[in-house]
Amino acid sequence: MAINPNASIPAMRDGDLVLWESNAILQYAADKSGNAQAYPTDLKTRADVNRWLLWECGAWFPSCYVYLVENCVKPLLGAETDPAVLEAEAENFHKLAGILNTRLGENPWVCGDQPTIADVVVAAPMHLHGWQRLPLDRHANVVKWMTERVETAPWWQDTHVGEGFALPDAA
Repeated sequence: MAINPNASIPAMRDGDLVLWESNAILQYAADKSGNAQAYPTDLKTRADVNRWLLWECGAWFPSCYVYLVENCVKPLLGAETDPAVLEAEAENFHKLAGILNTRLGENPWVCGDQPTIADVVVAAPMHLHGWQRLPLDRHANVVKWMTERVETAPWWQDTHVGEGFALPDAA
């Protein structure tokens, strides 16, 4: 709570700066490290990246979260998945996935020819897409981006925690 009043992670401290919210942390880390590929400094490209960061937290995450709760969390807690909840979210999910699918039909990555923090942010809520049972069958570009680009990228593989939810022992 001293670092994040929301009592959640992620949160970070860098000297006297305390920062929470994953998108803000990514922006700060990219700028601090000088990684202009991850967070381009060109004004128009940065605005595009920022748009996707805001879209993710305002629309994409909440929609993906419904599938996470219903198909992952509830079964883990011994509760029943509620098909009515999933059905109520389906139209919104397909609208949002359609927006992303169209973008990924134009570019290999969310904001162009190279990955940026926008790809990390947009992929994060769907990192358990198989377990979440995200209805991606209508969104081939999203599936290709996630499975052939994001999930095979070293920056994703180096931080991914998969089945069993445990990190390998550090040797």
